[in-house]
Amino acid sequence: MRMVDDGPGSPAPGGDDLPDIVDVVMEMGHSLTEVPSPSPLPAHLENLAGRARDYVEAASSANTRRAYASDWRHFSSWCRRQGLEMLAPDPQVVGLYIAACASGAVTGNKNANAVSTIERRLSSLAWNYAQRGQPLDRKDRHIATVMAGIRNKHAAPLRQKEAVLLEDIIAMLETLDRGTLRGLRDRAMLLLGFAGGLRRSEIVALDVGRDQTEDGRGWIEILDKGMLVSLRGKTGWREVEVGRGSSDATCPVVAVQTWLKLARIAHGPLFRRVTGQGKAVGADRLNDQEVARLVKRTALAAGVRGDLSEGERAKLFAGHSLRAGLASSAEVDERYVQKQLGHTSAEMTRRYQRRRDRFRVNLTKASGL
Repeated sequence: MRMVDDGPGSPAPGGDDLPDIVDVVMEMGHSLTEVPSPSPLPAHLENLAGRARDYVEAASSANTRRAYASDWRHFSSWCRRQGLEMLAPDPQVVGLYIAACASGAVTGNKNANAVSTIERRLSSLAWNYAQRGQPLDRKDRHIATVMAGIRNKHAAPLRQKEAVLLEDIIAMLETLDRGTLRGLRDRAMLLLGFAGGLRRSEIVALDVGRDQTEDGRGWIEILDKGMLVSLRGKTGWREVEVGRGSSDATCPVVAVQTWLKLARIAHGPLFRRVTGQGKAVGADRLNDQEVARLVKRTALAAGVRGDLSEGERAKLFAGHSLRAGLASSAEVDERYVQKQLGHTSAEMTRRYQRRRDRFRVNLTKASGL
């Protein structure tokens, strides 16, 4: 473990930002270290370097990059306060850092981080060091043993969002005003998110057609029997088939078509802000937080889980409730649900299947007791 001198004459440690493309592509030093700055690239390679930077950004989502940057700043600030070197990946320093996170000793508010947050911070550190060409050995005993102890002592049961089932979705739709553009948009988002088993980020990232915007991560194609949704996720592209409903009132395809027609959208982002007291449609794409707010607002207005208090209900619903709702409602072979959700394992799909009738299958009676 190396201590650093934070005296007036010593250079201030940098590196709170994400690594520059020069670090990634050419493995040259950046202002993070005390080595001389790299020589400028030859003119004929500048365009290629720009393209490489775009590819590095495309390797992870904007949310992931923001989380990585935030976690690196968190770690850097703690190292500076402790007078510890952070630029070289020292397992002992990292082990002390995650112990401080678990005990609430990183900041002055004494708030301990959840185990999931600590695991994310550890992943962020590993990623940041890897981009600098300095791999962090997460299996080193100073890290692995401390992390195992943190999990054993502080891990809490997984808190899952409530699944909105078929009857819930129908009740939630009734809370929306069909006579307004906002109501039509929200109706289309709820039905598409539920029937497609989509994440909130996937819903708002859709375009009307292929390759229409730079920030789009998918598009729709309306066919006779349904709608084909092409999505670009963490592991590549996948297609989601959304069939037509049994009636126009609950059909996701009809809802999307109605929204597009009355909002006069033919190109660009599928779901946009509605402005001017609900009478005009803007050009900007919705933020994925709007999906979470929509699910929470309509679920509460529809009285879903009315057996609980208002405060308890408010914590139950979010964008993930739509995805879990499809997995819990569809009475089909599990493999079809797994494909729709884009899961690589059946075990992950089963985590989403949350029925309120927990004892629908009674193995006690089935065993003869």
